[in-house]
Amino acid sequence: MASNTLGTVFKVTSFGESHGPAIGVVIDGCKAGIPFDESFISKQLQRRRPGQSALTTDRKEDEKFSVISGVFEGKTTGTPICILIPNTDARPADYEAMKNVFRPSHADYTYHTKYGVRDYRGGGRSSARVTAGWVAAGAFAQSILAQKGIIIQAYVSQVGNIKISKPYTELNLADTDASSVRCPDKEAANAMEAYIEQLKSQGNSTGGMVSCVIKNCPAGLGEPLFDKLQANLAKAMFSINAVKGFDYGSGFEGVGLTGQQHNDEFVSAQGKITTRTNFSGGIQGGISNGNDIYMQVAFKPVATIATPQRSLNTDGEEVTLEAKGRHDSCVVPRAVPIVESMAALVIYDHLLMAGI
Repeated sequence: MASNTLGTVFKVTSFGESHGPAIGVVIDGCKAGIPFDESFISKQLQRRRPGQSALTTDRKEDEKFSVISGVFEGKTTGTPICILIPNTDARPADYEAMKNVFRPSHADYTYHTKYGVRDYRGGGRSSARVTAGWVAAGAFAQSILAQKGIIIQAYVSQVGNIKISKPYTELNLADTDASSVRCPDKEAANAMEAYIEQLKSQGNSTGGMVSCVIKNCPAGLGEPLFDKLQANLAKAMFSINAVKGFDYGSGFEGVGLTGQQHNDEFVSAQGKITTRTNFSGGIQGGISNGNDIYMQVAFKPVATIATPQRSLNTDGEEVTLEAKGRHDSCVVPRAVPIVESMAALVIYDHLLMAGI
């Protein structure tokens, strides 16, 4: 299996399976002497961990991690950093009855077709469990960016058909973690929580949207053609399990505007060049322009549901699947730190590519 590494200079290689002994990452290309903030990594892992609220899966993982190389006396040494996160609450037996069944909208059939073998224990390598390692690496990158004044904040902006009507500029993003659904709008958060709880009681699921804002990103990051900043951000976001869509700036809504409405006119403010509006989402021609970068990431409804579904087994026989195991009814609350982390990995990689 190829393509387990993200990044050009700051490279992150992911390893492990959902119900194996451990998951983790190896980070290469990191300079020596950088403070390694384990407390922030732990905080981000706790925001992503299963079993954190009544809205999430019942799997219990404490997400305690070990740094087994690349860090000495709290600082990076310039050698590869390996972060190991044990799986302490794996229950592979939950999936024994489904090992020969293709679960609808999962990676079972495609993995079986491509490799001729698959780890049926919670999806193995295709499980969102492996994103814990990405969050650990991304949290490290996020802490470096914060030292440079670059702040990345994500939040849940939609669950099902319930959405925030305000732009991010009118929200207090410090309130994001005030609700278990990680929505900074209290009224919308209450409605989202009630809807997820209702679906969970019915054995059903829903999708949602995570919005993300990157503040104080310097102008000049990104390459003009095949490493456009938004293209690399999109690749990182589409690498996250269950992601079905990505847009930035005006996104898909921009098609309803005219050029006169949509163009960001340049103005001078406090001796700096900026724009009157930000429909570009902080990126023009694939390169950051110094304005806020903002994006939206759409997540599909969770594929594993408790209600019976029709499917086929590996012999092509029709079966009725009643899925077992522990699963979220909506992934977006736990996806917030994943989106932040993936954005941080891309931005820090581009900073290093630019020699900043």
